Amino acid sequence: MATPTREEIQALFDRRQRAWDARDAEALAATHAADGVVKSPMFGELHGREQITASYAKLFRTFPDWTFGDQPLVIDGDRVVQLFSATATHSADFMGLPATGRHFRITGARMHVIKDGLVQYEERLYDFTGLLIQVGVLKGKPAV
Repeated sequence: MATPTREEIQALFDRRQRAWDARDAEALAATHAADGVVKSPMFGELHGREQITASYAKLFRTFPDWTFGDQPLVIDGDRVVQLFSATATHSADFMGLPATGRHFRITGARMHVIKDGLVQYEERLYDFTGLLIQVGVLKGKPAV
């Protein structure tokens, strides 16, 4: 298939944003290729839509008020970088830590490769250590 157009990519990411806003794991996973790969600090390396769906479902169970805001996409052919900010409340077990009710905010970037109108590959980069400190998994003090 030919390289997707900017309009096709924007339409895909608009669909993804609607799924994020609805916290709809199935709809979000449907924007990934059936044999897609996701690399995530939170979930490790995921292969296939079934694992990707399960990770979104777990994310939304653990952080039911998760909001995901993005900035304009950086598009280069079939490659897309999406800068983002996310906020949520730790409302269920996370990495062995019972719900704390703590709120967090992170920023990061997600890199994608688009193939046949779907996300074939996604790699997420964000301050995972900061997230763990904010929800209480790790302890830390700011440097002085």
